[in-house]
Amino acid sequence: MTEKEFVLQICVPVLQIDHFGFLEDGTFKQRYLVNDEHWHQKGGPILFYTGNEGDITWFCNNTGFMWDIAEELKAMLVFAEHRYYGESLPFGKDSYSDTKHLNYLSSEQALADFAVLIKELKRTVPGSQLSPVIAIGGSYGGMLSAWMRMKYPNVVVGALAASAPIWQFPDMAPCGDFYKIVTQDFAEGGLNCDVNIRKSWKAVDNVAATDSGLRWLSSEFSLCSPLKKTDVAGFKAWLQETWVNLAMVDYPYEANFLQPLPRWPVQVVCKYLGFDPYSVSDYQMLSAISEAVRVYYNYTGSAPCLNTSSTATGSLGYIGWYYQACTEMVMPMCTDGVQDMFEPQEWNFQAFSDECHALFGVRPRADWAGIFYGGLDIASHSNIVFSNGGLDPWSGGGVTRNISDSMVAIVIPDGAHHLDLRYNNEYDPHSVLSARAQEVEYFKLWISFYATA
Repeated sequence: MTEKEFVLQICVPVLQIDHFGFLEDGTFKQRYLVNDEHWHQKGGPILFYTGNEGDITWFCNNTGFMWDIAEELKAMLVFAEHRYYGESLPFGKDSYSDTKHLNYLSSEQALADFAVLIKELKRTVPGSQLSPVIAIGGSYGGMLSAWMRMKYPNVVVGALAASAPIWQFPDMAPCGDFYKIVTQDFAEGGLNCDVNIRKSWKAVDNVAATDSGLRWLSSEFSLCSPLKKTDVAGFKAWLQETWVNLAMVDYPYEANFLQPLPRWPVQVVCKYLGFDPYSVSDYQMLSAISEAVRVYYNYTGSAPCLNTSSTATGSLGYIGWYYQACTEMVMPMCTDGVQDMFEPQEWNFQAFSDECHALFGVRPRADWAGIFYGGLDIASHSNIVFSNGGLDPWSGGGVTRNISDSMVAIVIPDGAHHLDLRYNNEYDPHSVLSARAQEVEYFKLWISFYATA
Protein backbone atom coordinates (compact mmCIF):
# COMPACT_ATOMS: atom_id res chain seq x y z
CA MET A 1 0.00 0.00 0.00
CA THR A 2 1.11 3.58 -0.60
CA GLU A 3 1.43 5.99 2.29
CA LYS A 4 -1.89 7.48 3.32
CA GLU A 5 -2.68 11.14 3.00
CA PHE A 6 -3.44 12.90 6.25
CA VAL A 7 -6.09 15.56 6.44
CA LEU A 8 -4.21 17.02 9.39
CA GLN A 9 -0.76 16.60 10.83
CA ILE A 10 -0.59 18.45 14.10
CA CYS A 11 1.93 19.10 16.84
CA VAL A 12 0.43 19.80 20.25
CA PRO A 13 2.60 22.06 22.41
CA VAL A 14 0.60 21.66 25.60
CA LEU A 15 1.46 18.23 27.01
CA GLN A 16 3.24 18.11 30.34
CA ILE A 17 6.63 16.45 30.42
CA ASP A 18 5.71 15.09 33.85
CA HIS A 19 2.03 14.35 34.48
CA PHE A 20 2.58 13.04 37.99
CA GLY A 21 4.93 15.54 39.61
CA PHE A 22 5.16 19.30 39.96
CA LEU A 23 8.85 20.21 39.90
CA GLU A 24 9.28 19.56 36.16
CA ASP A 25 6.65 21.86 34.66
CA GLY A 26 7.92 21.93 31.08
CA THR A 27 5.83 20.97 28.06
CA PHE A 28 6.61 19.32 24.73
CA LYS A 29 5.10 18.89 21.29
CA GLN A 30 3.50 15.51 20.62
CA ARG A 31 2.95 14.56 16.99
CA TYR A 32 -0.28 12.92 15.98
CA LEU A 33 -1.93 12.18 12.63
CA VAL A 34 -5.60 12.65 11.83
CA ASN A 35 -7.82 11.54 8.96
CA ASP A 36 -11.48 12.53 9.06
CA GLU A 37 -12.59 11.95 5.44
CA HIS A 38 -15.18 9.38 6.57
CA TRP A 39 -15.98 10.87 9.95
CA HIS A 40 -19.65 11.42 10.66
CA GLN A 41 -19.47 14.59 12.71
CA LYS A 42 -21.54 15.32 15.79
CA GLY A 43 -20.72 12.23 17.77
CA GLY A 44 -19.12 9.98 15.19
CA PRO A 45 -16.62 7.52 16.68
CA ILE A 46 -12.86 8.09 16.93
CA LEU A 47 -10.46 5.20 16.40
CA PHE A 48 -7.35 6.12 18.38
CA TYR A 49 -4.07 4.31 17.73
CA THR A 50 -1.89 4.20 20.84
CA GLY A 51 1.58 4.69 19.41
CA ASN A 52 4.44 2.22 19.87
CA GLU A 53 8.17 2.55 20.31
CA GLY A 54 8.84 4.24 16.98
CA ASP A 55 7.91 6.75 14.31
CA ILE A 56 4.11 7.05 14.19
CA THR A 57 3.96 7.37 10.37
CA TRP A 58 5.44 3.87 10.06
CA PHE A 59 2.80 2.37 12.36
CA CYS A 60 0.08 4.37 10.63
CA ASN A 61 0.99 2.87 7.25
CA ASN A 62 1.15 -0.64 8.71
CA THR A 63 -2.27 -0.45 10.39
CA GLY A 64 -4.50 -0.76 7.36
CA PHE A 65 -7.33 -2.31 9.37
CA MET A 66 -8.24 1.12 10.71
CA TRP A 67 -8.26 2.61 7.21
CA ASP A 68 -10.30 -0.32 5.89
CA ILE A 69 -13.11 0.09 8.44
CA ALA A 70 -13.19 3.90 8.74
CA GLU A 71 -15.92 4.32 6.13
CA GLU A 72 -18.12 1.57 7.54
CA LEU A 73 -17.95 3.05 11.03
CA LYS A 74 -17.93 6.67 9.83
CA ALA A 75 -14.92 7.10 12.07
CA MET A 76 -12.18 9.65 12.53
CA LEU A 77 -8.70 8.09 12.64
CA VAL A 78 -6.09 9.38 15.06
CA PHE A 79 -2.55 8.00 15.30
CA ALA A 80 -0.75 9.34 18.36
CA GLU A 81 3.03 9.20 18.63
CA HIS A 82 4.57 7.85 21.84
CA ARG A 83 6.73 10.31 23.76
CA TYR A 84 10.49 9.95 23.12
CA TYR A 85 9.93 8.33 19.71
CA GLY A 86 9.76 9.74 16.20
CA GLU A 87 9.48 13.51 16.48
CA SER A 88 7.81 13.61 19.91
CA LEU A 89 10.91 14.37 21.95
CA PRO A 90 10.26 16.05 25.34
CA PHE A 91 13.73 17.60 25.49
CA GLY A 92 14.47 17.82 21.79
CA LYS A 93 17.96 16.64 20.85
CA ASP A 94 18.79 16.26 24.55
CA SER A 95 16.01 13.72 25.21
CA TYR A 96 18.46 10.80 25.09
CA SER A 97 21.47 12.66 26.43
CA ASP A 98 21.38 11.15 29.91
CA THR A 99 19.17 9.29 32.38
CA LYS A 100 17.91 12.52 33.89
CA HIS A 101 16.31 13.41 30.57
CA LEU A 102 15.12 9.83 29.96
CA ASN A 103 13.41 9.73 33.34
CA TYR A 104 10.04 10.64 31.88
CA LEU A 105 9.98 7.78 29.36
CA SER A 106 7.41 5.33 30.71
CA SER A 107 4.13 3.70 29.75
CA GLU A 108 2.33 5.59 32.53
CA GLN A 109 3.42 8.96 31.16
CA ALA A 110 2.53 7.87 27.61
CA LEU A 111 -0.98 6.81 28.63
CA ALA A 112 -1.48 10.15 30.37
CA ASP A 113 -0.34 11.87 27.14
CA PHE A 114 -2.98 9.95 25.21
CA ALA A 115 -5.71 10.80 27.73
CA VAL A 116 -4.85 14.50 27.64
CA LEU A 117 -4.66 14.46 23.84
CA ILE A 118 -8.13 12.91 23.54
CA LYS A 119 -9.56 15.50 25.93
CA GLU A 120 -7.87 18.24 23.90
CA LEU A 121 -9.27 16.84 20.64
CA LYS A 122 -12.77 16.78 22.07
CA ARG A 123 -12.35 20.35 23.30
CA THR A 124 -11.10 21.77 20.02
CA VAL A 125 -12.67 19.70 17.21
CA PRO A 126 -16.29 20.72 16.58
CA GLY A 127 -18.72 17.82 16.81
CA SER A 128 -16.36 15.49 18.69
CA GLN A 129 -17.46 16.28 22.23
CA LEU A 130 -19.80 13.29 22.32
CA SER A 131 -17.69 10.99 20.17
CA PRO A 132 -16.93 7.53 21.61
CA VAL A 133 -13.22 6.75 21.44
CA ILE A 134 -11.86 3.23 20.84
CA ALA A 135 -8.18 2.56 21.57
CA ILE A 136 -6.37 0.34 19.06
CA GLY A 137 -2.80 -0.89 19.10
CA GLY A 138 -0.48 -3.75 18.23
CA SER A 139 2.43 -5.28 20.15
CA TYR A 140 3.58 -2.72 22.76
CA GLY A 141 0.96 -0.39 21.29
CA GLY A 142 -1.59 -3.13 21.96
CA MET A 143 -0.46 -3.33 25.56
CA LEU A 144 -0.99 0.41 25.78
CA SER A 145 -4.48 0.19 24.26
CA ALA A 146 -5.52 -2.44 26.81
CA TRP A 147 -4.00 -0.45 29.66
CA MET A 148 -5.64 2.71 28.31
CA ARG A 149 -9.05 1.12 28.76
CA MET A 150 -8.08 -0.18 32.20
CA LYS A 151 -6.66 3.10 33.49
CA TYR A 152 -8.85 5.60 31.63
CA PRO A 153 -12.28 3.96 31.13
CA ASN A 154 -13.77 7.46 31.24
CA VAL A 155 -11.74 8.39 28.12
CA VAL A 156 -12.03 5.30 25.88
CA VAL A 157 -15.11 3.08 25.61
CA GLY A 158 -13.18 -0.02 24.57
CA ALA A 159 -9.88 -1.31 23.23
CA LEU A 160 -8.46 -3.71 20.67
CA ALA A 161 -5.14 -5.09 21.94
CA ALA A 162 -3.55 -6.99 19.06
CA SER A 163 -0.56 -9.24 19.79
CA ALA A 164 -0.25 -7.53 23.15
CA PRO A 165 1.94 -9.52 25.59
CA ILE A 166 0.53 -7.97 28.76
CA TRP A 167 1.48 -11.15 30.66
CA GLN A 168 5.10 -11.40 29.43
CA PHE A 169 6.26 -10.35 32.90
CA PRO A 170 7.81 -12.15 35.86
CA ASP A 171 5.66 -14.97 37.29
CA MET A 172 2.93 -14.52 34.69
CA ALA A 173 4.14 -16.57 31.68
CA PRO A 174 6.89 -19.20 31.41
CA CYS A 175 10.08 -17.54 30.19
CA GLY A 176 10.61 -20.23 27.53
CA ASP A 177 7.27 -19.96 25.72
CA PHE A 178 8.41 -17.24 23.32
CA TYR A 179 11.26 -19.28 21.82
CA LYS A 180 9.21 -22.48 21.82
CA ILE A 181 6.69 -20.80 19.52
CA VAL A 182 9.49 -19.55 17.23
CA THR A 183 10.78 -23.12 17.03
CA GLN A 184 7.32 -24.52 16.35
CA ASP A 185 6.94 -22.11 13.43
CA PHE A 186 10.16 -23.37 11.83
CA ALA A 187 9.33 -27.01 12.61
CA GLU A 188 6.08 -26.56 10.69
CA GLY A 189 7.85 -24.56 7.97
CA GLY A 190 9.64 -27.56 6.53
CA LEU A 191 11.25 -30.92 7.27
CA ASN A 192 14.41 -30.67 9.42
CA CYS A 193 14.26 -26.86 9.43
CA ASP A 194 14.33 -26.38 13.20
CA VAL A 195 16.73 -29.32 13.64
CA ASN A 196 19.31 -27.78 11.33
CA ILE A 197 19.06 -24.38 12.98
CA ARG A 198 19.59 -26.08 16.36
CA LYS A 199 22.71 -27.80 15.02
CA SER A 200 24.04 -24.65 13.37
CA TRP A 201 25.20 -23.04 16.62
CA LYS A 202 27.86 -25.69 17.18
CA ALA A 203 28.85 -25.41 13.52
CA VAL A 204 29.44 -21.67 14.00
CA ASP A 205 31.66 -22.37 17.01
CA ASN A 206 33.65 -24.99 15.11
CA VAL A 207 34.22 -22.88 12.01
CA ALA A 208 34.91 -19.68 13.96
CA ALA A 209 37.63 -21.39 16.00
CA THR A 210 40.22 -20.61 13.32
CA ASP A 211 41.20 -17.40 11.54
CA SER A 212 40.53 -19.00 8.17
CA GLY A 213 37.08 -20.05 9.40
CA LEU A 214 36.29 -16.49 10.46
CA ARG A 215 37.32 -15.22 7.04
CA TRP A 216 35.14 -17.87 5.38
CA LEU A 217 32.12 -16.92 7.53
CA SER A 218 32.58 -13.23 6.73
CA SER A 219 32.70 -14.01 3.02
CA GLU A 220 29.96 -16.65 2.96
CA PHE A 221 27.50 -14.37 4.77
CA SER A 222 28.63 -11.28 2.80
CA LEU A 223 29.17 -9.39 6.04
CA CYS A 224 29.86 -5.68 5.85
CA SER A 225 32.58 -6.01 8.51
CA PRO A 226 34.88 -9.05 8.85
CA LEU A 227 34.29 -11.19 11.92
CA LYS A 228 36.84 -11.33 14.74
CA LYS A 229 36.86 -13.93 17.51
CA THR A 230 35.29 -11.36 19.83
CA ASP A 231 32.38 -10.97 17.39
CA VAL A 232 31.21 -14.58 17.39
CA ALA A 233 28.71 -14.21 20.25
CA GLY A 234 27.25 -11.13 18.58
CA PHE A 235 27.07 -12.96 15.25
CA LYS A 236 25.06 -15.78 16.82
CA ALA A 237 22.79 -13.26 18.56
CA TRP A 238 22.19 -11.65 15.15
CA LEU A 239 21.22 -15.02 13.69
CA GLN A 240 18.92 -15.73 16.64
CA GLU A 241 17.12 -12.41 16.24
CA THR A 242 16.79 -13.09 12.51
CA TRP A 243 14.87 -16.32 13.16
CA VAL A 244 12.71 -14.53 15.76
CA ASN A 245 11.86 -11.69 13.38
CA LEU A 246 10.98 -14.13 10.60
CA ALA A 247 8.52 -15.88 12.91
CA MET A 248 6.98 -12.57 13.92
CA VAL A 249 6.37 -11.41 10.34
CA ASP A 250 5.45 -14.73 8.76
CA TYR A 251 2.69 -13.12 6.73
CA PRO A 252 0.77 -14.88 3.91
CA TYR A 253 1.75 -12.25 1.33
CA GLU A 254 4.75 -10.13 0.42
CA ALA A 255 5.25 -7.45 3.06
CA ASN A 256 7.72 -4.81 4.16
CA PHE A 257 7.14 -4.45 7.90
CA LEU A 258 10.60 -5.16 9.33
CA GLN A 259 12.23 -6.06 6.00
CA PRO A 260 10.97 -6.69 2.43
CA LEU A 261 9.92 -10.36 2.50
CA PRO A 262 8.18 -12.97 0.35
CA ARG A 263 4.90 -14.73 1.11
CA TRP A 264 5.16 -17.11 4.07
CA PRO A 265 8.88 -16.29 4.54
CA VAL A 266 9.48 -19.06 7.10
CA GLN A 267 8.52 -21.66 4.50
CA VAL A 268 10.85 -19.99 1.99
CA VAL A 269 13.70 -20.05 4.52
CA CYS A 270 13.05 -23.69 5.34
CA LYS A 271 13.47 -24.71 1.69
CA TYR A 272 17.20 -24.11 2.20
CA LEU A 273 17.29 -26.15 5.40
CA GLY A 274 15.50 -29.38 4.52
CA PHE A 275 18.56 -31.62 4.26
CA ASP A 276 19.56 -34.48 6.57
CA PRO A 277 21.48 -32.71 9.37
CA TYR A 278 23.81 -35.69 9.79
CA SER A 279 24.88 -35.81 6.14
CA VAL A 280 26.58 -32.40 5.85
CA SER A 281 29.77 -30.76 7.09
CA ASP A 282 29.81 -27.66 9.26
CA TYR A 283 30.69 -25.59 6.21
CA GLN A 284 27.82 -27.04 4.19
CA MET A 285 25.47 -26.43 7.09
CA LEU A 286 26.47 -22.78 7.39
CA SER A 287 26.41 -22.24 3.65
CA ALA A 288 22.73 -23.23 3.75
CA ILE A 289 22.15 -21.00 6.77
CA SER A 290 23.65 -18.07 4.86
CA GLU A 291 21.20 -18.63 1.99
CA ALA A 292 18.32 -18.80 4.46
CA VAL A 293 19.43 -15.58 6.16
CA ARG A 294 19.48 -13.77 2.81
CA VAL A 295 15.74 -14.36 2.48
CA TYR A 296 15.32 -11.94 5.39
CA TYR A 297 18.10 -9.44 4.67
CA ASN A 298 18.31 -9.45 0.88
CA TYR A 299 15.06 -10.66 -0.64
CA THR A 300 15.18 -7.77 -3.10
CA GLY A 301 18.80 -8.54 -4.05
CA SER A 302 19.81 -4.93 -3.50
CA ALA A 303 21.89 -5.30 -0.31
CA PRO A 304 25.63 -5.11 -1.11
CA CYS A 305 26.48 -6.68 2.27
CA LEU A 306 24.81 -7.79 5.49
CA ASN A 307 25.16 -5.68 8.61
CA THR A 308 25.15 -7.72 11.83
CA SER A 309 24.36 -4.63 13.90
CA SER A 310 20.94 -4.23 12.27
CA THR A 311 18.00 -6.65 12.09
CA ALA A 312 14.96 -4.49 11.36
CA THR A 313 13.65 -1.16 10.15
CA GLY A 314 15.17 2.07 11.38
CA SER A 315 11.68 3.33 12.26
CA LEU A 316 11.86 1.61 15.66
CA GLY A 317 13.52 3.33 18.62
CA TYR A 318 15.79 0.67 20.07
CA ILE A 319 17.57 2.81 22.67
CA GLY A 320 14.30 4.09 24.08
CA TRP A 321 12.79 0.62 24.19
CA TYR A 322 15.85 -0.80 25.91
CA TYR A 323 15.56 1.93 28.54
CA GLN A 324 11.92 0.97 29.06
CA ALA A 325 12.95 -2.68 29.41
CA CYS A 326 15.55 -1.58 31.95
CA THR A 327 12.95 0.19 34.07
CA GLU A 328 9.42 -1.24 33.94
CA MET A 329 9.06 -3.47 30.82
CA VAL A 330 10.91 -6.45 32.32
CA MET A 331 10.03 -9.42 30.11
CA PRO A 332 11.86 -12.63 31.11
CA MET A 333 12.92 -14.94 28.28
CA CYS A 334 14.96 -18.14 28.32
CA THR A 335 15.93 -21.08 26.12
CA ASP A 336 16.92 -24.69 26.87
CA GLY A 337 18.07 -26.03 23.48
CA VAL A 338 15.70 -28.99 23.82
CA GLN A 339 12.17 -27.62 23.55
CA ASP A 340 13.50 -24.88 21.32
CA MET A 341 16.13 -24.58 18.57
CA PHE A 342 18.44 -22.17 20.37
CA GLU A 343 21.44 -22.42 22.65
CA PRO A 344 20.51 -22.80 26.32
CA GLN A 345 20.28 -19.51 28.18
CA GLU A 346 18.67 -19.04 31.56
CA TRP A 347 16.82 -15.90 32.59
CA ASN A 348 19.18 -14.12 34.96
CA PHE A 349 17.53 -11.04 36.42
CA GLN A 350 20.63 -9.94 38.33
CA ALA A 351 22.78 -10.02 35.21
CA PHE A 352 20.11 -8.09 33.32
CA SER A 353 19.88 -5.54 36.12
CA ASP A 354 23.66 -5.11 36.15
CA GLU A 355 23.68 -4.54 32.40
CA CYS A 356 20.93 -1.91 32.75
CA HIS A 357 22.87 -0.17 35.50
CA ALA A 358 26.01 -0.12 33.38
CA LEU A 359 24.14 1.33 30.39
CA PHE A 360 21.74 3.78 32.02
CA GLY A 361 22.58 3.97 35.70
CA VAL A 362 19.15 2.51 36.58
CA ARG A 363 17.89 -0.84 37.81
CA PRO A 364 14.64 -2.44 36.64
CA ARG A 365 11.61 -2.88 38.88
CA ALA A 366 10.68 -6.42 37.95
CA ASP A 367 7.25 -6.46 39.60
CA TRP A 368 6.06 -2.95 38.79
CA ALA A 369 4.08 -3.73 35.64
CA GLY A 370 2.18 -6.44 37.48
CA ILE A 371 1.43 -4.15 40.39
CA PHE A 372 0.44 -1.12 38.34
CA TYR A 373 -1.57 -2.87 35.61
CA GLY A 374 -3.02 -5.76 37.58
CA GLY A 375 -1.03 -8.72 36.32
CA LEU A 376 -3.20 -11.77 35.81
CA ASP A 377 -6.05 -10.29 37.85
CA ILE A 378 -7.84 -8.10 35.30
CA ALA A 379 -11.34 -9.59 35.36
CA SER A 380 -12.84 -6.42 36.87
CA HIS A 381 -12.22 -4.52 33.62
CA SER A 382 -14.43 -4.51 30.54
CA ASN A 383 -14.62 -3.91 26.78
CA ILE A 384 -11.21 -5.19 25.69
CA VAL A 385 -10.59 -7.56 22.79
CA PHE A 386 -7.24 -9.37 22.89
CA SER A 387 -6.24 -10.83 19.53
CA ASN A 388 -3.26 -13.15 19.08
CA GLY A 389 -1.80 -15.07 16.17
CA GLY A 390 -0.90 -18.73 16.53
CA LEU A 391 2.37 -18.10 14.65
CA ASP A 392 3.35 -15.10 16.76
CA PRO A 393 5.94 -15.81 19.47
CA TRP A 394 4.54 -12.94 21.54
CA SER A 395 1.28 -14.87 21.94
CA GLY A 396 3.01 -16.81 24.74
CA GLY A 397 2.62 -13.71 26.92
CA GLY A 398 -0.77 -12.70 25.54
CA VAL A 399 -4.35 -13.24 26.65
CA THR A 400 -5.57 -16.23 24.66
CA ARG A 401 -8.70 -17.15 26.63
CA ASN A 402 -11.86 -15.25 27.45
CA ILE A 403 -11.76 -13.63 30.86
CA SER A 404 -15.37 -12.44 30.87
CA ASP A 405 -18.17 -11.63 28.43
CA SER A 406 -16.53 -8.30 27.64
CA MET A 407 -12.86 -9.26 28.11
CA VAL A 408 -12.56 -11.41 25.02
CA ALA A 409 -9.74 -13.34 23.35
CA ILE A 410 -9.61 -13.96 19.60
CA VAL A 411 -6.99 -16.46 18.42
CA ILE A 412 -5.92 -16.45 14.77
CA PRO A 413 -4.23 -19.83 14.10
CA ASP A 414 -2.64 -18.70 10.81
CA GLY A 415 -1.69 -15.26 12.08
CA ALA A 416 1.73 -13.79 12.78
CA HIS A 417 2.39 -10.55 14.69
CA HIS A 418 -0.83 -8.42 14.68
CA LEU A 419 -1.80 -9.65 11.21
CA ASP A 420 -5.36 -8.52 11.93
CA LEU A 421 -4.24 -4.87 12.08
CA ARG A 422 -2.83 -4.98 8.55
CA TYR A 423 -4.69 -4.10 5.34
CA ASN A 424 -7.09 -6.63 3.87
CA ASN A 425 -5.25 -8.76 1.34
CA GLU A 426 -6.37 -11.35 -1.20
CA TYR A 427 -4.05 -13.88 0.45
CA ASP A 428 -5.43 -13.39 3.96
CA PRO A 429 -6.46 -16.70 5.58
CA HIS A 430 -10.08 -17.08 6.61
CA SER A 431 -9.10 -16.97 10.28
CA VAL A 432 -7.92 -13.36 10.07
CA LEU A 433 -10.92 -12.26 8.02
CA SER A 434 -13.14 -13.76 10.71
CA ALA A 435 -11.14 -12.06 13.46
CA ARG A 436 -11.48 -8.63 11.83
CA ALA A 437 -15.22 -9.13 11.40
CA GLN A 438 -15.57 -10.01 15.09
CA GLU A 439 -13.52 -6.99 16.10
CA VAL A 440 -15.73 -4.65 14.08
CA GLU A 441 -18.84 -6.13 15.67
CA TYR A 442 -17.42 -5.41 19.13
CA PHE A 443 -16.64 -1.85 18.04
CA LYS A 444 -20.24 -1.39 16.91
CA LEU A 445 -21.50 -2.80 20.21
CA TRP A 446 -19.38 -0.40 22.27
CA ILE A 447 -20.41 2.54 20.10
CA SER A 448 -24.10 1.68 20.46
CA PHE A 449 -23.82 1.32 24.24
CA TYR A 450 -22.13 4.71 24.43
CA ALA A 451 -24.83 6.32 22.31
CA THR A 452 -27.59 5.04 24.59
CA ALA A 453 -25.81 5.68 27.90
